[in-house]
Amino acid sequence: MKAINDYIVVDQIKEGPKKVGGLLLTDTTDSDNRYKKAKVISVGNLADIIKEGSMVMYDKHAGHDITYEESLYRVIKLRDIVLVE
Repeated sequence: MKAINDYIVVDQIKEGPKKVGGLLLTDTTDSDNRYKKAKVISVGNLADIIKEGSMVMYDKHAGHDITYEESLYRVIKLRDIVLVE
């Protein structure tokens, strides 16, 4: 699988529950968090500043899901990435 143009294929990271001040936050209580974390699987030819294998944060409303070889991935555009680790 290879992304093209400014598209990036990512594998979303499912983060476990977080503790803040001794309180356990679940996915529903952490719904105010606007960004999701993911690992970059494939990078299009116009998105050369992002490298495959990088960890990124992107807008949770960005892109769409795609199933490839029985795995679920998210396809986003370069402009939706806000942070690269």
